[in-house]
Amino acid sequence: MFNDIGPLELLTIIVLAVLVFGPDKLPKVIQDVMRTIRKIREFSESAKADIRQELGPEFKDFEFEDLNPKTFIRKHLDSEDLGLKEIRNGFDLKKEMAEVTEAVQSYDTDGPSSSSTSSSSSSSGGRIDMTKKPEEDDRPPFDADAT
Repeated sequence: MFNDIGPLELLTIIVLAVLVFGPDKLPKVIQDVMRTIRKIREFSESAKADIRQELGPEFKDFEFEDLNPKTFIRKHLDSEDLGLKEIRNGFDLKKEMAEVTEAVQSYDTDGPSSSSTSSSSSSSGGRIDMTKKPEEDDRPPFDADAT
């Protein structure tokens, strides 16, 4: 329940509790808080048992934690029925990115030398020169009234 409270925060809470309630009343306040938490837990467990009983035997493996959308999706996507683990394990993003980087680097080393030697072969080959910057006249006119 309090997994993310560090030692400094816990010490701060204790000091504030002593200052607010005083050292005389603090044990009684802690007992009252613990009793209230215990009653809330009992009420919650009772409500869960009543709901399970009303749902019937076909929902005997029903867990209330599955009502959380993240837990529900994680539980059903990690099942072996869909085979998503094999797909996820078969896809290596680092390998794919390394192949793309290698292809781009090989194109950079091969591309400019072959296009500079024969301009007619590069235009007939269907390659587009991505390093060419557009000229100023290629832009469409700006229409201030259209915006």
